[in-house]
Order: sequence, then C-alpha cells, then structure tokens
Amino acid sequence: MRLAIVGAGWAGMAAAMATVQRGHNVTVFEAARTVGGRARTVPCSQADGSALLLDNGQHILIGAYSESLRLMHECGVDVEEALLRLPLTLRFADGSGLQWPDLPPPWDALFGILRARSWSWRERLALLRTASTWQRKRFVCAAEASVNDLCQGLPPRLVTEFIDPLCVAALNTRAHEASGQVFLRVLKDSLFSGPGGSNLLLPRAELGALFPEAAARWLRTRGAIVRTGTRIHDLAAPLAGAGWHVNGMLFDGVVLATASTEAARLVSRCAQNAPIDLTVPLCDWAACAHALRFEAITTVYAQTSAGADGHVFPVPMLALRSGPDRPAQFVFDRGQLGGPAGLLAFVVSTSQGERELLEQQVLAQAQGELELADLRLVQTVVEKRATFACTPALERPATRVVPGLWACGDYVAGPYPATLEGAVRSGTLAGTAACDQGSD
Repeated sequence: MRLAIVGAGWAGMAAAMATVQRGHNVTVFEAARTVGGRARTVPCSQADGSALLLDNGQHILIGAYSESLRLMHECGVDVEEALLRLPLTLRFADGSGLQWPDLPPPWDALFGILRARSWSWRERLALLRTASTWQRKRFVCAAEASVNDLCQGLPPRLVTEFIDPLCVAALNTRAHEASGQVFLRVLKDSLFSGPGGSNLLLPRAELGALFPEAAARWLRTRGAIVRTGTRIHDLAAPLAGAGWHVNGMLFDGVVLATASTEAARLVSRCAQNAPIDLTVPLCDWAACAHALRFEAITTVYAQTSAGADGHVFPVPMLALRSGPDRPAQFVFDRGQLGGPAGLLAFVVSTSQGERELLEQQVLAQAQGELELADLRLVQTVVEKRATFACTPALERPATRVVPGLWACGDYVAGPYPATLEGAVRSGTLAGTAACDQGSD
C-alpha cells in the first residue's frame, strides 16, 4: 500500500511508524519547515544576543504514558537521559503541598496524602474518602458530570491546592467545566497503572529531539519520505475505483494528522466533489471537528540569577497559587532540565487576555510569591489553540472518517484529554487501522 500521512506532529509520526512497521510505503507531508507540530522547538535570542532554543510550551509527561515511551525507545531516544523522572509532586515555594513517596500504588497515594504539608487531618481524610469513592465506582461517573461535581464536599483548600492544579495540568480546562469522566480516567491510569505510573517525566531535551525528529530519521532510514514545507491544498476521494489524490498524487489511503481545524477544512473541501455515498459522512465529520472549542496556553520564559549550582529552586518544578491577577499555575527551573542557568518557564494554562498584560502579571506574581526581584523577560510563547476544551459529554471526531481516510491527533475520540500520549495513541491506532483495511 501507498499511504499518505498529512502532518508531522507527534500523532503523524506515530501513524507513520505504525504503517512502516507493517511493511507499507509512507509519505509524510508537513506544512512547516520542521517536524513536531504544536510540541516543537523554536529559536530565539537572549538579552545578550546569543542564540537560545526554547520549546513552544513547557510539556510534562507521566510514567503511565506507555505508548509515548515505547515509540521514543523504538526510534532510538535514550528515555532515561532525555526525561527526568520525579515522584508526583505539587509543592509550593513555601514548602506546602504534597509529594508521592517512591512506593507502589496505591501506597504512594495513601502516604503522599497523609504526609501532605499544611493540610489538616480532616482535610487529608476527606481527600482519602473521596478518592476511595472514585475507586469503588471504578473511576466511572455520569458523562455530564464536571470535575467540580466529583469534588462536592471536599474542603476548599484541597480543591484550590490539589484538584484545580491537577485538573488544569491534565485537561487544560478549569475544574468547573472540565469533564469528570476524562479526569477520572487520567487518575486511574496514572495513580493505579503500576509502579512509576504517577511519576512526572520532565523533558531534559528540546521537544523536537524528544520524539518527532528522531522519528523522522527512523522513517527515512526505512525508506519512508518525510516532506517538510509542503502544504496540502487538495484532497480528493476515489472516483471509479481509483485511489485518493493528495495534491494530485495518488495514494491507497490517507491519514490526516493535522490540527482539527485544518483536518476539517480538507474534509469539507473533499466533500464538495466526493461520490454521493461519501458526501454525508464527510460533512458530518467535518462539522464535528469544527464544533470543538479551544483553550490557550501561554509560556513566559524569564531569566534570573542562579545559585552556584546553576539552580534557582531546590526542585525543578514548583506549583504556584494562581488567581485572577496571578495567572501562572507552575514554574520550571530550566537550568535543572538542560537549559541555561537561571532560565525559568512560567506556564499559564487556559490563558486569557493580552500578551503584555499576562507578562506583567506573571512577573509580578514571581516577585511576590517567589521573591525574585531581578527577573527579566526573555520570550513569551502563546499557543491560542493549544488544546480542545475537555468538557463533559463532549462529542469528538472519530478516527475513521470514510473508507480509506482516517484522522488522528489529541482531539480525536478517545479516553484522554489533549496530551502527547493521546496524540501518539491516536496516531498508532489510525496507522494500524489504515493497514488493516488495506489488508482486507
């Protein structure tokens, strides 16, 4: 089979690897000059004019991301070197918060909650009771339930210091409108998937090097074609038994691995000249993709003075007390993650407002909560469509669009929110499905 993969992000690379591993011919088309999609590396300059490579956002993986880790290993990435593994930690600058011990589940969660600093015994027991209820119900709730609905009766401080930051980190959606079912699935797979499943995996390499660039090299050495700087304008369905046409080139099948808006555009245009039996399903799929709502993520990179060891904080990552005028939820000490000493990355999930205002608020937040008086702005990266809004009972587009055409990406129907793991799982699924249909 000759298969076209449109998009060279994490999902597209996973789909391409799945098809090549099954012996098929693959051509990957990417509109940008580099691979990686929305998890990529961008060049910028420091205040002194020296070159600096930054990710277009600070990403976190967890130990339960089995498909991401498998694919990295498969294409030759040294996972232990590329990722810093830490116990699940939600610690604030004043030392409050919690940290999971290095124990198998569920003992890590039990002892982590019991030893949480600044929480009263009443608060700790309330969280244990709630977590036990979720487990007894097999981490299943009503489709229309929000995360806030799941947490009724929890003390306000637990919601503020544990549920809210966990929810916004996992789903990039505020707890009052985030899907309770997706939140429970993430908790189940991370906290109860086995030893190390809840660990935080912090990238020590640029996002491009972490998987997409290594995957592109892996694909090329096996005969696949990866074309960057090539935008797909035309997608045509088969007529009279012929194959799919991608910019006039003939393929047996196509996997759309672009952002949902671009995939919907291509599918809508395809429907205009498609055979009559394909028109309705093509239009229905495009309408479902168009209906998705998006959340932005802003990452503010700033420079400050580092200690003799090159570190700003005692740990690589701290939680921040977010509020109306304090937009950042986390800060990362990039000097502990392979970056320049003193470089910090402030993450503002579900960000709103103008870039300049966010920068001012983040710098003021850092000066007040972290007591960093010499902070200097380096670069601000705003991803306006970073993730889809993971709301209750959300209808997401299917992997199979019509026979011979599939879609993959973190927005496609599945159990996970918009994460790297959701993207690569959907890519592997779409690539495998394309091969299986061809075999049939």
